[in-house]
Order: sequence, then structure tokens, then C-alpha cells
Amino acid sequence: MKSLTVLWKHVAKDLAARCRTSAHQDYRYVLERTKHEGLSFLTITLPSFAKDFEYCLEQGKVDETVFLSFRKNGRLPAFLSGYSRLIFDRRTGVLLENPDIGAIHAIRQLTLLFGKILLDCEPRRISAAYSEFLECENEVRCSFGKKSHSDFQRMSTLLYGSLFSDIDLKIYKGDMRPKHGPGATADSLYGNQKFTQRTWPVRLEHYFPYVDMVLPGRSYFDLLYEVDFVEPGNELPVKVIHVPKTMKTPRIIAIEPTAMQYAQQAVLRLIQEGIKTSYLDAFIGLDDQTPNQRMAKEGSRKGNLATLDLSEASDRVSCETVSYMLRRHKHFHDAVLACRSRRARLPSGDVISLAKFASMGSALCFPMEAMVFLVAIFLGIEQGLGRPLTLKDVKSFKGRVRVFGDDIIVPVDYVHFVIQSLESFGLKVNDRKSFWNGKFRESCGKEYYDGTEVSIVRVRRKTPSSRRDGQEIISTVSLRNQLFNAGYEKAVDHLDSVLRQLLALYPVVGECSPVLGRLCAEGVPTPLVTKNSIPKVKGWIIRSPIPFNEIDDWPALRKCLSSLEDRSLVPNFGNTKDKNWDMFGTLATSPDHLRRSGRPRVVDIKLGLGSPG
Repeated sequence: MKSLTVLWKHVAKDLAARCRTSAHQDYRYVLERTKHEGLSFLTITLPSFAKDFEYCLEQGKVDETVFLSFRKNGRLPAFLSGYSRLIFDRRTGVLLENPDIGAIHAIRQLTLLFGKILLDCEPRRISAAYSEFLECENEVRCSFGKKSHSDFQRMSTLLYGSLFSDIDLKIYKGDMRPKHGPGATADSLYGNQKFTQRTWPVRLEHYFPYVDMVLPGRSYFDLLYEVDFVEPGNELPVKVIHVPKTMKTPRIIAIEPTAMQYAQQAVLRLIQEGIKTSYLDAFIGLDDQTPNQRMAKEGSRKGNLATLDLSEASDRVSCETVSYMLRRHKHFHDAVLACRSRRARLPSGDVISLAKFASMGSALCFPMEAMVFLVAIFLGIEQGLGRPLTLKDVKSFKGRVRVFGDDIIVPVDYVHFVIQSLESFGLKVNDRKSFWNGKFRESCGKEYYDGTEVSIVRVRRKTPSSRRDGQEIISTVSLRNQLFNAGYEKAVDHLDSVLRQLLALYPVVGECSPVLGRLCAEGVPTPLVTKNSIPKVKGWIIRSPIPFNEIDDWPALRKCLSSLEDRSLVPNFGNTKDKNWDMFGTLATSPDHLRRSGRPRVVDIKLGLGSPG
């Protein structure tokens, strides 16, 4: 904990110098509160301060409902008052006409620095997260049949009619290419083992026949006698687990069975290809966050665009809603529901039926929720206009409406109608992370005030104490270089002193070097080592060995055929940037990919030679 407070002190000194104030009293206050409250002050209380601060920017004033755990100095909290007085009037709490944007950035940086550090939650917070998961599930189930989906279905047809028809035809023709993902599965298969699956849900057979999806070809038909075709009542449920998010609450996800995830990826590919080649690419983002970020910046400067955030977004999209959205396209509808897991196993061992479409973990969770949100958004806009929308109307909102997961951007003129529409379908808009009144906007990891970026640097892991803390060292080097790029001189010097004590070699490197080293204003020095006339620098390199996981016979053939099929779809394959790396971390065309696969189980560092970058 001491190492974190020391880092906070150095960041505070850098920011105080920029804003021409003092960090001395603020640091003393942080030491006092962390002494009595522990890490929770840095990781929970300070981020709550940040939420209150952003709420005040949105409301244009500081009122009595915020900063409740902090002593006040006039209307403003005494903590960080050197900065807040540059933003709000001390006597009235009203936002100044020209607030200091540097001070806005400073308060966010100092209060959110440790907000997403990778530390375990307390058991009571984990238990509360599972309780909220069940409560949300019950709310979704209780809403079944209570909403009219006629307008929802009409708008879905307007937005997606052409896209869904194309996908429907491809599914009818069997034009699908499944693939395995890199993550964990409910049946504990990993890497190459996923190609050896010999259980297959009967529900999948109509659209995802085992003989075509798993076997290398129909000449292996006799292997079907070795397959266990599982009836719906005996299917393996998704495995509900928690993963780190913040110390306040973990993230609850669901690990899918291998067969379901494999089939979901086939449908996902069709959706991705369809959206990329249609007008919808301007409205739905599946892999590129930058349009959302650009629009958030525009909204902060012009005040014309609102950024909305949804709470429990994926868990509140009901299967019923998705079914109505797809209902007019039978093959697409039935294929999606066939590869949707219907039950979930909780950590307690209890198995529940799922009313939600899918939790995070399903390959179809992200695109389906985005499409549902977009329908609800345009229903809200339609209500605001007071007339039915045409496709021409929809396309006119290009650059003003966009969805990336639960990050939503809509015109300010329609924001209240959109919120009402979203909530009519059981979704919850997070009012503390949604902005449209003031000049602050937030979307997809970027924050802006009046067109100026006020995004911050975050600490992801604890400071390392020995060279055995490989992941902590890697994270700290990354943090050091982010702070360097952001101009935090004292914080950079502090981390350099920590890293020099742990790493005998800590060279100056470039941005692209594989060697763990420090960025420097003077650039990369002449390398001290050459190998085969190629300049190299010696230092610590990340070591993440791919696990040994060998397959042969028909599963190996299936993987090779799948890799070749994917390779034919990738343009300019000879270009390094376009090489077909398979989903298991090895180059699918390399001889070793049948022996080693899966995500690395150990991440460490070793001495070696690498490009200076």
C-alpha cells in the first residue's frame, strides 16, 4: 500500500506544478485516510469522488448530494480544493464560465489512478455481485410478455431487413465457417483440445451438423458413431464465474461450452461481414472504438451529441427481445437460438434457466445487444420526431448515432426520448456515467471536456517487489512509459528508481521494441550489441510460452483445413500485419501449431536480445 501512496504523491506533485497549486495537504490527507481505511480509499472511495465530480460537471454546480465522505470548505470539498477552485466558485459551487481544463484532468487523474487496479474484491462484494446477477435475471424473466414488440419488430425490419435476409440465405445454404475462440470453455477444453470434441448438442444438428462443422469431411462419416449427441435436458450449462473489474465489484461472466461457442462464432462471422459491408457500419461498432471517441469529442465541444452508458447491459437484453428482432427471418432466428445456451451453473452448484439472451462470454452477446440497442434508439428518435422513420431518415443520422457495446451516442435533442425507449425494454441508463448537459463526454475509454481530451493513465497492477513478479514488472514498465508520454516527470523518475533496483539491465528503447525498457526524449541510443550485422539491445524480454497441447489424426486435419480456409479470406497474406495467426496464439501455418496451442499459462521475463524499436 505504501508503494501506491508514494506513486500518488509523485503524480500529485507533477499535476500541482502544472496547475500552480500545492499537493502537500492533499497527500497528507491521502496518507491519513489510507492508514484507517486501507486500499479501499484509493480504489473505491477516490473513484466515487471522481463520479461525483463528473456529475457536478454535468449539472454545472456542486450541491449537497455529493462528496458526502469528504469535509467541505465552503461549497467545495477541502480535498483537492486547489484544483476544484479553478473549476467551481468556492462560495456558490457553480461551474465557472471558463473552468481550468488542466484542473479537471488533474482531479480525474488523482481520483481514478487506482480505480481499475487488478486486486481481489472482498468476499462480501463478490457475493453481492452474484446476488445482483440473480436479481437482474429475475427482473428480465418477470418482464416476459409485458412489453409490446410490434414497434420493435417493425423498426428491426427497417434497420436490418436487408442484412438479416442475406444472413438468412447464407444459413439456409449452410454457408458458415465456425471457429474456436481462445478462451476457457465450460467443458474445460482448451487450445487444440477443442478440435477433439466428441459431444454435440442435438439442437445444433439442423444448422450446425457435426459432420460438416467438426469432421474434416464427409468421408469421416463413420466417426459419428463415436459422438455423444446430447438432448436439450442434458446439455452442459454455461459456467457463471467472476473476473476482476474493480475492487468495488467484480465482473460476472458466463463461460460457454465448446460446441456452443464454436457454432456462435460461425454466426458472428456472418454478422460481422454483413455489418461491415452495409450502411450499418456507420451505426454499430464491433471492433473499432475510434468513431465513438471522435463523436464524444465532438459532443463535448459542440454540445450536440450525448454519451450514454448502460448498467448491466448484456444481462438485461432478454431472449424474448432478440427473438422478436429476428423472428421474420426463420433460419437466422432458429440458428441463433439453437446455439444459445439455455441454462447456467452458479458457483453454488445450482443450475438456473436463463431469461437473458446471453451473458458476456457468448460470442453473440456483443453484436446482439448492439443491434437491440440501436432499434430502441431509433424508436426513441421516432417518438421525438412524432412520425414513422424511413430508411432515408435513419441514414441521415450517420455521424450522430452510434453504438459500441453499452457505449451509446445519440443527438442531445432526442436524448430523453431515447432514454425512455431504452428503459421501456428493461434496460437501465447509468445517469452517473451518461452526459449531455455540460461539456464533459465519455465513450469507449476516452474522456473529453469542451473538445480537449482529459483521459487519464491508470495503474493496472501493484508495484513489483522482486524480479519474480514478472507480470507486475511488465505492467509497471508500461505504466512508466505511459506516464512519460503524458509528461509526468516526477512519477517517471520514481518508477525508474524502482525498476532499476529490480532489473540489472533497463535500457532506453523505442515504442516498438520487445525489450522491457524506458522511452526517452533523446530517442533510442546506438545498440550495444549486433547479431548478424543486425542492431540489437540486450535486456529483459517477455516470455509467454504456448502450452504443449498436441493433436493428430482427423482433429489435426480439421484444424489445418480450417486454417487454410481462413487464410484464403485474408488479403496480402505475405504482409506481416495480415498474417493469419490462429485463435490459440500460434501461427496456423507453422509446423508447431499442432503441438502447442492455447493462451499462455505463465507470463515471465528473461534476458535476451531484441530490436531497439
